[in-house]
Parts: sequence; structure tokens; C-alpha cells
Amino acid sequence: MDYAKMRAIAEELGTYSEQLEGSWSVEIGPSGPILAMTCPSKRHEGTIRRIRNQLNAQLPATHPGYVCENGPEIEHPAIGRMRRPDAVVIPEAVLDEEGLAVDATQVLAAVEIVSPSSPSNDYDEKLAEYPAMGIPHYMIVDPRTGTIEVHSEPCKGRYSSKEPYIFGDSVPFGPWTVETSEFRRYGRDGHGSVRD
Repeated sequence: MDYAKMRAIAEELGTYSEQLEGSWSVEIGPSGPILAMTCPSKRHEGTIRRIRNQLNAQLPATHPGYVCENGPEIEHPAIGRMRRPDAVVIPEAVLDEEGLAVDATQVLAAVEIVSPSSPSNDYDEKLAEYPAMGIPHYMIVDPRTGTIEVHSEPCKGRYSSKEPYIFGDSVPFGPWTVETSEFRRYGRDGHGSVRD
């Protein structure tokens, strides 16, 4: 199926999802359009908030006019993909435009917080798709293991640089720094001990 048809189906799913209860996202992945209910945990949302707040404090100095926000969808018609990262660094002005998705060429960075139910989505599919979209920086935060991967330098459809970190590190992410000492792992208390 060509991308225009998949995009039309995604638009219909997006319209349909507005009538449903709960929070839904529409993506176009390897198997076509997907409508999925999103119910991220509090720790997932807390981690995204911390990253978003830190990047938004630094962006005026490095990239005036850009913001880090949850969603929106980003798309790259040439590779037939539309995804909704947990957070993206984009020009603030695109948030006032009409339409469902931001052109991936306008995205400076994407952040994903690994969900316990579908880790391969962030580590496999999106790790292949984001560099193919030309997104310069991709951070994967994994609260299951307390680890972080920063990918950069997209070249020939892959990232040529990968730097590993752990929760508690001061993480270089492009021209920014993300402090991770307040990040929390899934299923553990604030000090890293397994809950009873």
C-alpha cells in the first residue's frame, strides 16, 4: 500500500479516536497504520516531564524558537512512516499549524521512554526509522534497567554513534545536558530497591 493511502487511513483513525474515551495515538509502522490506546505509567510521564523541562530551559540558548513537547506525530512520507515519540524538539511555530503530523525534517531530537510491554518498538523499529527520517539525536530511556542510550550522527539510514549511560549520570544529548539523578526505575522505590 502506498504512503498516501496509509496516511488517509491514519487521518480517519485519528478522527475516529477523538470520539473514544482515553488517550489514543495513531502511527504508521512497518505493517501500516496503527491505532493504539496509550496509558503510560506515572513514572513514564514523570521522566518525560523532567526531560522536557530540562531541554526547554536550555533551548533558548542553543536553538531559539524551538521547544521540547510531548507528541505530536512526526512523519516522513519517503520512508512511509509516521510515529509519535514521547517527546520531540521542534520549532514552536509548527504547533500552530493545521494537520496531524510534523515533517520529520524539522525535528532536532526524539526521546522515547521504554514501556515494559513493547521494548522492541523503541530499540528496533524506531532505532531504524528515526535515523532514516534524518532526526539528528535520539535518546532511549529504559526505566526497566535504569539505562540510557544516546544515538546521533545519522548516516545511510542508521545512527553511527551510540553512547550508553545509567540513571544518575549527567547525559550529553546533542548540545544539551540531561541530568538523570531524579529518574526512577519501574517497580522500584526511589532508592533503587525492589518494592515489597
